[in-house]
Amino acid sequence: MLIEMKRIEWLLVFACASNVDAADVTVRSAAEFRRAVAEATPGVRILLGPGNYAGGFHFANLRGETNRPIVIAAADLAKPPVISGGGTGMHFTDPAFVELHHLTFAAWSGNGLNIDDGGSFDTPARGVVLHGLTVTNIGLKGNRDGIKLSGLVDFRIEGCTIEGWGIGGGSGIDMVGCHRGLITSNVFRHTDSTGSTGVQCKGGTSRIDIQRNRFENAGGRGVNIGGSTGLPFFRPALKPGGEHREAQDIRVEGNTFMGSSAPVAFVGVDGAVVRFNTIYRPKRWALRILQENNAPGFISSRNGEFTDNVVVFHSSEWSTGGVNIGANTAPQSFKFARNWWHCLDQPARSKPQLPTPETDGVYGKAVQFRDAIKGDLRVAEGAAVTAGAHALKP
Repeated sequence: MLIEMKRIEWLLVFACASNVDAADVTVRSAAEFRRAVAEATPGVRILLGPGNYAGGFHFANLRGETNRPIVIAAADLAKPPVISGGGTGMHFTDPAFVELHHLTFAAWSGNGLNIDDGGSFDTPARGVVLHGLTVTNIGLKGNRDGIKLSGLVDFRIEGCTIEGWGIGGGSGIDMVGCHRGLITSNVFRHTDSTGSTGVQCKGGTSRIDIQRNRFENAGGRGVNIGGSTGLPFFRPALKPGGEHREAQDIRVEGNTFMGSSAPVAFVGVDGAVVRFNTIYRPKRWALRILQENNAPGFISSRNGEFTDNVVVFHSSEWSTGGVNIGANTAPQSFKFARNWWHCLDQPARSKPQLPTPETDGVYGKAVQFRDAIKGDLRVAEGAAVTAGAHALKP
């Protein structure tokens, strides 16, 4: 309970921080934008006028204050500025209390937006808010991310649309060694390509809440809780002789998933909760339990909870049992409870093959959505379904 109260406390305090006494600077060109950032002081709002701004912006040590962030935002919400081209649309090194609002990132060759700690977790990037962004590209291949975060703490990503990142290797949001973050009310759109992920938490990432997002074919793994990270890139750095994990204390709740080979994967994680999500027609499994980093000292993927989810699938798209368990994991430590499982074409085959017994599971009972064919996976009015995204309380 104490851990939960602390989690809620930091989320509320961070969410309430606002820039109520801001000075506005309006810019209309890349040169004006760079000059405004170079001169920015805490409390300044830099407003980008409509139009295209050539990508490749790199800003180091941009620092606002707790209640006086530096805000970079669209001057006109109806005509958001477009940052396009370049290896990375925009790159921030060691920022503190910086907010980006209603910008569009498009057509990059590397990552759309990159935020990092400059390679030293002794001074992590902190206090970043990304709100109402559109990050989009088409046709890229390989490890290219919509948003790349390394060594970021106390951050929030909300109301963004992220689509079309690297096929076969990239992520919508990729986190390495990030801590105390909230990812909420975003939309992720991609393809079900193997090797790509919607949201990835790895490299020692901890205390991340992934809430009330929509994942539409958001990679082979919708949310990859963990992963496989090179040992020098963990934040904080790994201690010799200690226990290591790719991720810890991750919560995935109230989300809607459509497609993906596996909407959720537990990969080298120590403690994660996946609850009150709606999962519709996954292409192979509802979840995977894997271990991809087998270096000395790494714990087996363990202590996951999968509860109160709605999982609706078709037998032609369902691998045996609906759960994939890899080698060197600890599936016996996982808990399952109160999930609703429904096979659309063969209800009698709805019960999955779980690694531990489920408590109060519901099998074969149809879930009435408002219009699943059109992607409206809200439960029909009056339907007595106590699991799924709609059932997560505020």
